[in-house]
Amino acid sequence: MKPRIEKLFENRKDDQKVMSLFITAGYPDLNSTVDLVLGFEENGADIIELGMPFSDPLADGPTIQFASNRAIENGITMSAIFGMVKEIRKSSEIPIVLMGYINPVLRYGTEQFCKDASESGVDGLIIPDAPIEVSAELAIEAKKHNLNLIYLVAPNSTDERMKQIDQLSSGFVYCVSVTGVTGARDGDEIARSVVRFIDRVNQNVTDNPKLVGFGIRNHKDAVTISAKLDGFIVGSALIDTIRNRYPDPDWFNHTMDFVKDLKFGKIEHQK
Repeated sequence: MKPRIEKLFENRKDDQKVMSLFITAGYPDLNSTVDLVLGFEENGADIIELGMPFSDPLADGPTIQFASNRAIENGITMSAIFGMVKEIRKSSEIPIVLMGYINPVLRYGTEQFCKDASESGVDGLIIPDAPIEVSAELAIEAKKHNLNLIYLVAPNSTDERMKQIDQLSSGFVYCVSVTGVTGARDGDEIARSVVRFIDRVNQNVTDNPKLVGFGIRNHKDAVTISAKLDGFIVGSALIDTIRNRYPDPDWFNHTMDFVKDLKFGKIEHQK
């Protein structure tokens, strides 16, 4: 059977942007993750990045740090995350990528982690603090268990490094639009600074699809910043949306409206 991520990109139309959404597993509470993922899919998400909370999230800004801390307080565990994926797989084939730090993977045991992730229905891994120089063991185990290992390129990546990452990534390449930690930023500011970076990405990353993330807040940002790429990734703005409403009775529906707006824009989906 063809891998879900590969199938997604093969089947998409040229004018369709793939939307990948990041949500921290166990946030805002342990019982919401499965329903959120299924709701995201129903409202336009194409890929889900499920965050594995870690107590020292050095690459993340305040929003995702907050979500990680709350999920840890809620009692999230790696086993619980695998259980959530199994539950999602009962009714959905949406590609699911686990994203997080290498420490929890090493603590779990790299081989066992990849085996359990694959058996639960996970499709890929994004481990930002395990770059190509130190991820040989992870790469071997990921391949053995049919998991895509997705690496990141950033504006400070050299052309040569981008080519290396393209060779070693599978599924897609994650294009970090700005240097620094995660978080929503001013869309116009990113658009101006990201043009040259994306041109370089397109010159050097030619084997894999390319998704751009970090700083996208709305549909306009998404369309502008991903114009020359295959799609976009949103995390902090989504978590902020939940944080601003939870636990109000309408928090879930409000979040789904935000997701639909992200993908289609307000005018289109209201017609």
